[in-house]
Amino acid sequence: MIWRIIFLSVCLVIGTATLISSTRKTDEPVLSYTNQEDVVCLAKNIYWEARNESTAGRIAVAHTVINRVKDKRFPNSVCEVVEQAVRYGNGFPKRDMCQFSWYCDGRADTVTNLPVWRDAYRLASYVSTGQGRLVDITDGSLWYHANYVIPRWAKHKKKTAVIDTHIFYR
Repeated sequence: MIWRIIFLSVCLVIGTATLISSTRKTDEPVLSYTNQEDVVCLAKNIYWEARNESTAGRIAVAHTVINRVKDKRFPNSVCEVVEQAVRYGNGFPKRDMCQFSWYCDGRADTVTNLPVWRDAYRLASYVSTGQGRLVDITDGSLWYHANYVIPRWAKHKKKTAVIDTHIFYR
């Protein structure tokens, strides 16, 4: 019995060491500043913007937020990016004048599908803490829109990906 425990412990140590040594190195920093509040904001954005999309589509939406956080033209936290809006003097966002439509569409932001919310939260946590190990499938996108709308700004951006019902740009 004791040999079995020792053997399993040795295998665990060797396996962990192998995993660490084989992890792809990257110059891109891990988002260590992403706190619990930022994970919730990212999960909300995934839920409201892409809850009916594939896993790739939801991760692509998350990457767009992360890319904005890293870009000097946007706020430097996930929540500030997600909640970016034109605001009234009292700080309340103006309807339909937000970076992400769900944030100021005038509807209640009450989660109604708990399994989908849990999945969005898990993906948000994974993307925000595993950024250095994930390939950005949007190729650096900073904007996206659904394929059933044609925003004026799109013609001035470079299309980087089409994933599910979203078109991504930088």
